[in-house]
Amino acid sequence: MDLTIHSSFLPHDDPDASLAFYRDALGFEVRNDVGYGGMRWITVGPVGQPGTSIVLEPPAPEGCGITDDEKRTIAEMMAKGTYSGVNLATPDLDETFARLQAGDVEIVQEPTDQPYGVRDCAVRDPAGNLIRIQELR
Repeated sequence: MDLTIHSSFLPHDDPDASLAFYRDALGFEVRNDVGYGGMRWITVGPVGQPGTSIVLEPPAPEGCGITDDEKRTIAEMMAKGTYSGVNLATPDLDETFARLQAGDVEIVQEPTDQPYGVRDCAVRDPAGNLIRIQELR
């Protein structure tokens, strides 16, 4: 089989704040921005990598079969930063981290050599999603 990862999905609870984070802080390009029924899906991705995208989506859209209790659980997990996340990579972790730190991004972990063999840092997006950024070696 010849498979690639085309899109990953992350929830947002404030589309404008999420758009600013991914576009302005991370430097991703906006590929699509679609509203429907008071909800908004925003597709972003790294410049020069048109085949890889992140879709920022409402966490529990109406009509999707999620109960009110499940919606509360999702909202609580998002607030704690335990609901969802993504791993990114960069050739220069220190430069990337400095840019994020200067941009008033919520820092979770400064660049660190991990015992499992990678060097990475971690930040949170406005919805609480954990974004780990690994240095390419």
